[in-house]
Amino acid sequence: MPDRERGFVPPTYPYDRLKPLAAAGQALPGGLVDLSIGTPYDPPPSAVVAALGASGAERGYPSGIGSARLIDAARGWVERRFGVALERGGLAACIGTKELVAGMPHWLRLRDPGRDTVLYPAISYPTYAMGAALAGCRAVAVPARPDGTLDLEAIGTDDLERALCLWVNSPANPTGRLEDLGAAASFGRAHGVPVLSDECYAEFTWDGAPRTILEHGLDGVLAVHSISKRSNCAGLRVGFYAGDPDLVAYLGELRRHAGFMVPGPVQLAGAVALEDDEHVELQRQRYAARLARCAEILGELGVAVEQPGGGFYLWVRAPLEVPLPDVGPPDETEPTEWRFARQLAVHGGALVSPGELYGGDGAGYVRIAVVQPLDRIELVAERLARASSGISTAGVSSPR
Repeated sequence: MPDRERGFVPPTYPYDRLKPLAAAGQALPGGLVDLSIGTPYDPPPSAVVAALGASGAERGYPSGIGSARLIDAARGWVERRFGVALERGGLAACIGTKELVAGMPHWLRLRDPGRDTVLYPAISYPTYAMGAALAGCRAVAVPARPDGTLDLEAIGTDDLERALCLWVNSPANPTGRLEDLGAAASFGRAHGVPVLSDECYAEFTWDGAPRTILEHGLDGVLAVHSISKRSNCAGLRVGFYAGDPDLVAYLGELRRHAGFMVPGPVQLAGAVALEDDEHVELQRQRYAARLARCAEILGELGVAVEQPGGGFYLWVRAPLEVPLPDVGPPDETEPTEWRFARQLAVHGGALVSPGELYGGDGAGYVRIAVVQPLDRIELVAERLARASSGISTAGVSSPR
């Protein structure tokens, strides 16, 4: 938060607020089952790991916009997955996508200093709003319609005139909703606002085929992609952005001056990951099975669950009552999502994320990331079944 005497004071990192819940889950036999963050737990492709030691790129400085192989691998993937052909000048690499999301308002404000507003989904990944704060910009949340898509007509005229960009996210984190990307692209062009489409969960689209904003033309739009989720390589920090050639070129030049370069060995590993689709299909099968099983477990507690249109999160309305023992004296001031998260941690050993971490409109929900293997999810199921039937969890043994 801004402070006139101290300057910018970073808020508590959202997931640090979960530490007491994590401690409660860790105390159970078998330990914590962390379903709070979208951190991949499954292995990356062996060829990607091998590539890290085979690039020969350690000695020299890497390409700022991405090596020819990485750029061509990204182009090939976009064409295979979405049917969109891109020129080499329409893509550039980034150090994962979080740094790009957080830094984009700063870069865009240098390009257009007369604007100072970032438009972003009201329920969303926290870094969209944080990027605005770090650049000294206004962050203006765009509400959702009843179907979960953005209500673009709700954006005020003054906010549109001051807008540096409009973020869209499809499949959306945390809700799993699929955005109308064609409508977003048209809206941005009509109002002269760049539309930045975060598509890092596109490979895990369940309702129809994967989609990208690039299918609706390149003018005034960027698509942002990463191998972190599709290839279980979040630790490598490599992604790319693609779209409007003028905007890609501008960002590429700025970022070269600032030294934002993906390490050379990582660029080769990223290319190897993007060149292969077989490992992604295996990961799709894993996440589909986990989504279905977690929905069953919650259903056994009487909790209604809607399967997402995409992504690997369940966005669940926190119930007022569940058949689990109390987790302490009634506290009318405790939000329902935090109480439900505490029940899941204390009785199931599962750490989930209360929805208000994703904006005020997320109050009353929890997000469950189905990143853990099925045997760990089954451990949660066993614990919750014991608790709901009045059996002590003290006798649950650690899985072998």
